Amino acid sequence: MYFLGLGIIALLMKYQEIGPVAAWSWWVVLSPFALAVAWWTWADWSGYTKRKAVEKENAKKKARIDKSKESLGIKTTKRR
Repeated sequence: MYFLGLGIIALLMKYQEIGPVAAWSWWVVLSPFALAVAWWTWADWSGYTKRKAVEKENAKKKARIDKSKESLGIKTTKRR
């Protein structure tokens, strides 16, 4: 996501001819978009995206269970 944001900023600066970016080659300005595509491809291929989604779902599930236990008056302390 950072590559995409950086690419958009560089693209706008190049288009508006602001600062040193105006003198840069278009290849340099557009390279963050290629890096974003490479990152998303790797993240999907390696399972990183799915793993993060599962971790997020598990955290929500645990929070929901803890909230239910707390409302029932059951202590939610960790075992030693």
